[in-house]
Amino acid sequence: MVTSPVILETNLPGLKRVHRGKVRDIYDCDGNLLIISTDRISAFDYVLGNGIPDKGRVLNQLSLFWFGRTHEIAANHLVTGDADRFPAPLRPHRAAVEGRSMLVRKAQMFQAECVVRGYLAGSGWKEYRKSGSVSGVHLPPGLRESSRLPEPIFTPSTKAVSGHDENISFMALEQMVGTDSALRLRELSLALYEAASRHAESAGVIIADTKFEFGVLEGRILLADEVLTPDSSRFWPADDYEPGRAQDSFDKQYVRDYLERIGWNKQPPVPALPAEVVAGTREKYLEIFRRLTGRALPGA
Repeated sequence: MVTSPVILETNLPGLKRVHRGKVRDIYDCDGNLLIISTDRISAFDYVLGNGIPDKGRVLNQLSLFWFGRTHEIAANHLVTGDADRFPAPLRPHRAAVEGRSMLVRKAQMFQAECVVRGYLAGSGWKEYRKSGSVSGVHLPPGLRESSRLPEPIFTPSTKAVSGHDENISFMALEQMVGTDSALRLRELSLALYEAASRHAESAGVIIADTKFEFGVLEGRILLADEVLTPDSSRFWPADDYEPGRAQDSFDKQYVRDYLERIGWNKQPPVPALPAEVVAGTREKYLEIFRRLTGRALPGA
């Protein structure tokens, strides 16, 4: 097994870092933005001390895969993910950015997450049990955990700087971004989810839910940030799917389950992950990449 070095943080002398998120480092670069996906992993709103080898490369290259497949549905902010085409200021940093970064246009981001759910899981399941609805969308009675919904639903949420995102109604989204933009965001999100789900099903994968982010550039709404990755989506193996229970998944649920088992109170200090949990999480990320793209992650 080949394991690439774990990158928890980047520092690119000569470039201005404009943002550091839970996973991504973002730099100004020749009028565009360079987004670098590190190997950091977060759970319960905390970045853990361990990184997951190859995680950043999976996130970046899977997003590039989906940008390529969906550009006819939704225009996106991608300039290139090919390090050979990166501008001159990035040449000294090629080893740090190759395979885990993309150059994108600057867009004014909407301060909302565009979530689409095809199945009842996570916060949607919790909300349904209390109210029979999710983000103001009323659902039929008698649904169980992981039930397939009659049709995919658009359930936007806030984009929290810290803490949890919160589900909001479509009306609340309209108040945030305007009616025309809200309608377009819903239309694009549902179309993207449906197209991606068809592809995933052909690979034996269920996309239970996912979140998209969009921005505006020159009056046009663009798909942005990451797309249909195991950090932004619930991916379930179709051959093991059974409603009425939680599902196995190709994402960081493996890490969350470990943290629940050890009884962590979800407050600092953040526990370290044992080697077997790191290895198991890495394999889940690599497996979903293989299934969805039909190829192995280069160098992994």
